Amino acid sequence: MIRPCGNKSLGERLFLRLIIIQGVMLAFLAGGCSWPGAKYTKSGPGKALVKLEPAHYPHFKDWFGYDANLKRALKMSLAFLERLPEDRRLIFGSDSYSVAHLKESLQLFADFISIGPDEAWLNRFIRQNYTVYAAAGRMGRQDVLFTGYFEPELEGSLEKSEEFPVPLHGRPKDLVSVDLGLFAADLKGRRIVGRVKNNRFVPYWDRDQINRRPEIIQAAKPIAWVRSRVDRFFLQVQGSGRIYLDNGTSVNVHYDGANGHPYRSIGRLLIDQGKIAAEKMSMQAIRRYLEQNPQEMDQILAYNPSYVFFKIEEQGPLGSINVPLTPGRSLATDRRLFPPGGLCYVLTEIPVARGNGSVAGRIGYFGFAMNQDTGGAIRGPGRADFFWGSGPYAEIAAGHMQEPGRLYFLVLKP
Repeated sequence: MIRPCGNKSLGERLFLRLIIIQGVMLAFLAGGCSWPGAKYTKSGPGKALVKLEPAHYPHFKDWFGYDANLKRALKMSLAFLERLPEDRRLIFGSDSYSVAHLKESLQLFADFISIGPDEAWLNRFIRQNYTVYAAAGRMGRQDVLFTGYFEPELEGSLEKSEEFPVPLHGRPKDLVSVDLGLFAADLKGRRIVGRVKNNRFVPYWDRDQINRRPEIIQAAKPIAWVRSRVDRFFLQVQGSGRIYLDNGTSVNVHYDGANGHPYRSIGRLLIDQGKIAAEKMSMQAIRRYLEQNPQEMDQILAYNPSYVFFKIEEQGPLGSINVPLTPGRSLATDRRLFPPGGLCYVLTEIPVARGNGSVAGRIGYFGFAMNQDTGGAIRGPGRADFFWGSGPYAEIAAGHMQEPGRLYFLVLKP
């Protein structure tokens, strides 16, 4: 690998990387936005990422172009990596790279897109300089299910009132998280959450118990109060949001732990019970059903025992790597499997919205993103969650996006 020299200009640095491929660049170009065939270099069974041979890289182009959001997202990932030891290794399937190497990967990509290369130059540059890995996907078929999430905007208060009676709980003072890897090597990376009762470690209360126990107010003091349990539930699903208070101010609220119970989809429950057709399932459809059938609300919400706690932060929504998320550029994946802060490429479809808030159809989407978040329902190599920001379209996209696609990770060749 030719490393950028300290005093060289961007053009000189890129020229050093590109000059050796003159004459053979065009041989690598692929056409269209189709998803390439699954011809991978073997990297062992059960790996989340598999290395692609250059002939089977996707054809890279970007829906939004090299916009300010992409540059901001790259900057945020670099800020995250700056906080890590440079010799720490990050896993890409059966390979690993140092933090220093990943920083160079992102910085060079940021430098390159800053000059606005055309599509052909972008593909030549990536094929020569980057190794591309494909997510193994569901059942090892490279098929990734993309969903969306957004930053909800709620009305609320810092004080309980008749208008705002539902507490938004802070992290309980008796919530304990245990790193099992400290006790046994084969449990490395696994954690359990609970509380201590009569000198015994027991599971924390589930959603239904929390809603029914008045003492939770003392253990997990509310940071704000909102209008309905449905509002609170969807805020917990999204993991962060903004609350516009009745005193004329607003606060950003962010995930600050959960009760340790598994996430269970109430959307799947409503489909299985025949209450919402699978083809009509969306966040908006769930909300409508709960609001139209309040007598069923307790039972339906209790089906998901997972319960999220919040804290107030000065900045907007933060990802799991503790950097602000960027609309259309931040991705949530399973943090156990994919490199945090990594450069991604996404091929999928996104909803097309009508003016009345309904969905007119889907359209092909392709673009770069950064792996900056995770989620309780985002498990395995076949799941990814796209952050859409806030506002009407963000809510529509987050509520209706359930699309198959492909997910790739890029890192400089060693």
